[in-house]
This record gives sequence, structure tokens and C-alpha cells, in this order.
Amino acid sequence: MDSLISAAARALAAGDALAALQRVALRDDPPALALRGIAMAQLGEHPRARELLRRAARGFGAHEPVARARCVVAEAEVALALRDLGGQTHALMTAAAILQAHGDMANALQARLVAARKLILLGRLDEASAALESALPSARATGSAARLPASLAAVAELAAAELALRSLHIGAARTALQRAHEAAGQSGVPALGTEVAHARTLLHQPAARRLAQGAEQMLRLEDVAALLASPTLVVDACRHGVRAGDVWHPLARRPVLFALVRALATAWPGGVDREALIADVFRTRHPDETHRARLRVEIGRLRALIAPLAGVEATPRGFVLQPHGGRDVAVLAPPVDGEQGALVALLSDGAAWSTSALALALGDSQRTVQRALADLEGSGRVRAIGQARARRWLAAPLVGFTTILLLPTAQPIQ
Repeated sequence: MDSLISAAARALAAGDALAALQRVALRDDPPALALRGIAMAQLGEHPRARELLRRAARGFGAHEPVARARCVVAEAEVALALRDLGGQTHALMTAAAILQAHGDMANALQARLVAARKLILLGRLDEASAALESALPSARATGSAARLPASLAAVAELAAAELALRSLHIGAARTALQRAHEAAGQSGVPALGTEVAHARTLLHQPAARRLAQGAEQMLRLEDVAALLASPTLVVDACRHGVRAGDVWHPLARRPVLFALVRALATAWPGGVDREALIADVFRTRHPDETHRARLRVEIGRLRALIAPLAGVEATPRGFVLQPHGGRDVAVLAPPVDGEQGALVALLSDGAAWSTSALALALGDSQRTVQRALADLEGSGRVRAIGQARARRWLAAPLVGFTTILLLPTAQPIQ
């Protein structure tokens, strides 16, 4: 490796992309192309970075598997920054195995961290947790984590912190963020320090609203965790389910039952008139006997579902929720109203998302996501950049509160 390539690599490791470009900007050999690609990625020019990294990978021959594998890892990280989540992880894991076999442990770890962060974005938290464990096998227990490059240690702890935050394990998140803060400081990379500082603010920002007995209270993440761990009967409008202690009934796929229990919980300890329930749940202002019959059927289904936690009693005018064991009742409402809360939450990270990536993260069809984006664009909450296949969607970062409870997750919060 010549001196200019070595100097550019050292500059990139220190986060100085401009210094790296000064050394290799006019060169087109594969090592220089790879370094230029990484530098452009650090400067936020991700499409150009991807092009350069692909040219570098093609330039390295079959006798240079390590260099090719490094390009694959770098391109995967650029794809993550572009929120291009549709690619297969097989090539990335193959690259990680090649790097590990040739003793490049740092880049092998980087590959596995990219895979784990992609899984977190997709809400596949169980798989992300397993990927992080495989990336750092008992490192903290043995103290080997301290021997990682500081920048990689910071990224690993940030991923662990985001995983803990999404699962509402606040203590684990605080610990991981403190380790990430220390590692970012040692790395000397300003962008890492900024990312850690942003993540730490999530612990102190309002994350949800508690609606109970006509009053509204803003809750931080640790307050939400405490509420969900209490005996209170919680109708969770962030994850769409009903919880009391360790008992969790998901209702995301039963919207009528969820609308019923939310309306009853909002009015508790009072009741709700039948006409009001029909108008709220069935979206009609002119009920007839068919609506009243359907309401009786759905109330029966709700009674059966929440029987271990509460009853639903009829009153002369409607229905009232009666929790067992003297429990309190609360509605955990998201900080932003509207049916597109999860979509707004994904876009509020400041990155540019494609509709395909949004569909993957939300588990919806692209057409459903496109319709929701059109509605949000009409109300001025999101904007599009680019055209056709290059179109990406952005939303202004939501200041003052966190939308982490609205992000997709494949498991109930424990």
C-alpha cells in the first residue's frame, strides 16, 4: 500500500473525509476508488459513494477477496444510510466471514453491526438482538470490548442502546449510551459524538401521553416503562393492544375491538353511550339496527378477550369498563395524532426513505404506503425529493418529543 493510500485511510479513520479526498481525488485505481467512496459517504454524498464503491469492488480481482469484501461492507453501510433496506444480507454475511477468516476482525464486526442495525430499522428486534450477540460474543464479560477500535465500540453500543430503547429496557439503554459516549469521545469522530448526544436526548423527551379520568399527562420513556409494569389496565394506542402487568393482548389486527376498548377506557370510570360508540367505531352518524346488532356482537368479543382483566357492563344508555381487582385504567396515547403515526415516526429520523423501505419496515404494501404519503404530503407533513425510482421521502425532525414508541416492532414490549 503506497503512502497516499495509507494517509487517506488514516484520515478516514479519524473522520476527516476532506483530508482523505485531497490525497486520492484524482486517482482511479481500486484502492483509491474505495477510499473516495467512503469519504463521499462521510460527507453525505451517498449515491456517489455507492457508485465509487461498486467500481472499486469490480476493480479488485478474484485474488483480492479481502479488498472486495471491504467494499461490500462499505456499500452495505451506504445502503443503510440511504434507507435501502430491500437487499439481501447473504452477501454481507459472506463478506464478514471472509474478513474474519483473513484476520480483519474490525471490518468483520462492522459488517455484522450493519446487519444488526438494518434489523432494528425493520423492527425485527429478536433477530437484531441475536445478531448483536453474535457480533460481540461475551465481549463485555471478558473485557475484550475495550480492545475494539473506539469508533466501532461506539457504533455497537449505539445499536444496543436503540434495541433497548425500543424494548423499553431503560436501564440497559442508559448503560449502553454511557459506554457509547465514552467510546465516541475516544474515537475523536465528531459525527459519532453528535449521534450519541441525540440518542441520549430521547431519554428525557416526552414519548407518550397518559389519558386518564379526563386529564392528560406527558410521559418520558422511563415513565412509560413504569406504567406498563404496574397493575394498571393500559390501553396502548402506540402498540395497539391492552396490557395489565405481564398480560398483553395485541389488537393491531382487530381495529374494531381496539377502537371499542379505547373509547371505553377514555371515558372510564364513566360509560359511553351506544350511539357515541357506533359513531366512533363504525364511522357513521346515521346508525340503524344493523349497527346496533354489530355493536352487541363486537362487545361480546371484547368481553371474552379481556375477561381476565376487566368486564364490560351494559348500562341503560351504553357500556362501561369495569377493571378487576380495583385496577386503574389509562390510555397510552402517542405524542402525535393520526393513523400515520408509525410512518411519521420513521421519517422523523431525518433520513430520506424510499417507499419500498418504508413498506418493508411497516409490513404494508407499497401501494398502502404511497397513499399514506400522499395524504401526509397534502397536509404538508412530508415532502418528496427526486423522481421515479430515485424518489425519496423526508419529514422535518420532530422536536420536543420522541416517536420511538411508534416505530415498528415485531415483539410486544416486556
